[in-house]
Amino acid sequence: MVEETNIWKVHITEALSSKKIIDLIDEYPSLKLITCSKSLYDRIPHKYLDALEQLNIEVKIEYNQGTKPKFSKEFIDKVICLKNEGLTPKEISKNLNITVKQVYYILEKYSDIKLKGYKRKYSDELKEEVKQLKSDNLSVKEISNQTNIPVRTIYYILNNK
Repeated sequence: MVEETNIWKVHITEALSSKKIIDLIDEYPSLKLITCSKSLYDRIPHKYLDALEQLNIEVKIEYNQGTKPKFSKEFIDKVICLKNEGLTPKEISKNLNITVKQVYYILEKYSDIKLKGYKRKYSDELKEEVKQLKSDNLSVKEISNQTNIPVRTIYYILNNK
């Protein structure tokens, strides 16, 4: 282990054991504060807390949730600017060397741009036609043959009003 003499605060994400405490003290000789989540703090035995207190090392609850932001403000602004210039998410992803999913994430989270949602396979007009055909006493199979929509989907359309 490399000694880090100037680090006095460490955040832990796994349970403390006597070996872990010794390793932390060896690695960080000027350690004064250990932080962890509440759920982890609740699992630390009192004898370890007492031993750390005698060594003048405090253990506190601190939440470090999630990963750090992946994209800078400038990068996010660049994605939004490219979208405003008329580029598609796929073109933006190629231009900036990120995934299309990341482009959609940035645009949905950080901009007012409304992206086209899920495209329905069958239009509302076609669904209304299916319902009209059913009210004209056609069988589901006849409706399916006439509209080229599978029987199962016809049932779905008729049951979800």
